[in-house]
Amino acid sequence: MKIYRLFVIFFLILLNNNVKGEAMETIIMKIKYGEIEIELFKDEAPNHVKRILELVNDGKYNGVAFHRVIEGFMAQTGDIKFGNINNFNEDLVGTGSSDLPDLKAEFSNIPHERGTVSMARSSNPDSGNSQFFICFKAAPHLDRQYTVFGKVTRGMEFIDQIKRGEPGSGAVSSPDYIESIKIK
Repeated sequence: MKIYRLFVIFFLILLNNNVKGEAMETIIMKIKYGEIEIELFKDEAPNHVKRILELVNDGKYNGVAFHRVIEGFMAQTGDIKFGNINNFNEDLVGTGSSDLPDLKAEFSNIPHERGTVSMARSSNPDSGNSQFFICFKAAPHLDRQYTVFGKVTRGMEFIDQIKRGEPGSGAVSSPDYIESIKIK
């Protein structure tokens, strides 16, 4: 009887984990090198995930450049105001955001490792808005300093191909850009 109960408990736990996995929000980002699948962490960063999904639904990220790409560190995008290929402003890219209010930080214990997706911000922790970055490798100095809202689950090899910027600043001339993002 005890074995039967243990089996039932194990089965229910397994079933519960599968249900949670199916409920995960995922977005598909297309760049010229291929498609990238990003799992969103709505439990850890609900307001940031909500914002990302809102901007994705509105098509705001389509055509937005990877304006800051630092070798061995990260690729940053999401400057909707100055980073769109249709109105790219080399002098201001990286300073813009959406017209929505900035978000309060939602720091967690999720580490910044290869494929981590975090909200970019200014020196103010509560200034995240639309810009985000994807880590090329572990960046533990960012842990609990930036809001992690997702993880690349497929296509990191395409992120690795994004054009790198200048040493130091990471500023990219003739940058690669997001062709489209959609909710899976």
